[in-house]
Amino acid sequence: MNTKFLYTIAAGLVLGATSVSAQATDCATTASIAYEHAKVKNYEAAEEPLWKVRKECPTHSLATFQFGKKLLESKYKKATDAEKAAIANDMIALWKERLQYFPAKTKVGDMHSDIGQIMYDNKIGTKQSQFAEFHKAWTEDKENFSSPKKVYTYFYLLVDLQSEGKKDLQDVFDLYDDVIEKIEGEESQKAKIIAELTEKEESGTALSSKEKKRLNTYGKILNNYSKVKGGVNQKLGELADCKNLIPLYNGQFEEKKTNLEWIKSASRRMYAKECTDDPLFFKLVESQHKLEPSAKTAYYLGILALKDKKTSVALKYFNQSAELETKGSDKAKVYFRIGEVMKKQGSYGKARSYYRKALANKPSLGTAYLRIAAMVASSANDCGTDVFSKRAVYWLAESYARRAGKVDPSLKKNAAAAAANYNAKAPSKTDIFNNPGITSVKIGCWIGETVKVPKL
Repeated sequence: MNTKFLYTIAAGLVLGATSVSAQATDCATTASIAYEHAKVKNYEAAEEPLWKVRKECPTHSLATFQFGKKLLESKYKKATDAEKAAIANDMIALWKERLQYFPAKTKVGDMHSDIGQIMYDNKIGTKQSQFAEFHKAWTEDKENFSSPKKVYTYFYLLVDLQSEGKKDLQDVFDLYDDVIEKIEGEESQKAKIIAELTEKEESGTALSSKEKKRLNTYGKILNNYSKVKGGVNQKLGELADCKNLIPLYNGQFEEKKTNLEWIKSASRRMYAKECTDDPLFFKLVESQHKLEPSAKTAYYLGILALKDKKTSVALKYFNQSAELETKGSDKAKVYFRIGEVMKKQGSYGKARSYYRKALANKPSLGTAYLRIAAMVASSANDCGTDVFSKRAVYWLAESYARRAGKVDPSLKKNAAAAAANYNAKAPSKTDIFNNPGITSVKIGCWIGETVKVPKL
């Protein structure tokens, strides 16, 4: 082979390698400049070099897209209403590029729900295209679709599309079930941590700054989910009332009476909306019990037995339901129902036991704490041995009431009012001063708990 030709090829390879190396060096230098500005939020200086890296070497680093997102969010916050749509489109393009170049480091649920939300906020595209982004996030990566606001917007759009005749009513019901399950799962996870930290704090152990921040953050998240749940139920509104459910399910019954999932969904929704007096509800429960005796059928049969005032039969079904149930929030519902029956019968100790079982399975069930608080307060005279100890019972009742408001923000106002009422009946500062040797009070009878005397 010609020596001159070989030299030319070699020189070309060297030049090519040098060119690639130079480009990589240039990208690294430009990226370093952009990132340093972005780190201190000097986005005006960061913008030109950042977009240069994004265009010329998008695979250089994930940081390009992370800082790019912060830059655009900063511009969006400062923009006028007329300017926001253009910036929103830039954000959407940036997110899609991140997915293209860094798919393994991009959460589909988070990204597509972000896109859906900013499209909705800025009226970009149609309702169908906005809904499609949320639906992709929900169906492909529900775990990372966790923003309370985005969950609500997703459901809101579906209800609107149904009202326009573009989605079926059954679609709305199906998504409602999924959304409530998602919300309750998030609530239980956060409420469990809140309950643990609150118990730690009430025991006299100081929380670290990190724990205090976590307690505050989770409280806000719970509050937002509480609002979303209320908004979802309000948006569903009359769509899920008996006047719509009964004819809908009656029309579908013959065709779907052997479809177990449909039977379960229909009977659950009719129970939730208190359509249990209609003969259709009995037909649904009976069909479900024949197809697959389960926790749900046992629970519904317990409800029906209660309606007929057959309490012992009802409790048998409820206990059977609790044993068979595998889903925490549903198991909690059964235990709470048993607690209600026991409370009505005056068996406070047993009632508390079942309320606690309910809380173990659904830590955000603040109503159970309020029930325990009410029983404790009503037993003050029976469980105290003298005036001071009888009134000290109200401190315990107050503690339970306050826990209710912490784990379930929707009860915050009622819980605070109950706690204030109990506190007003507890020993005063003068009472505590006059009993200096008492640091705690052991409460007898069914309560069997010890309450600390507050420090003056």
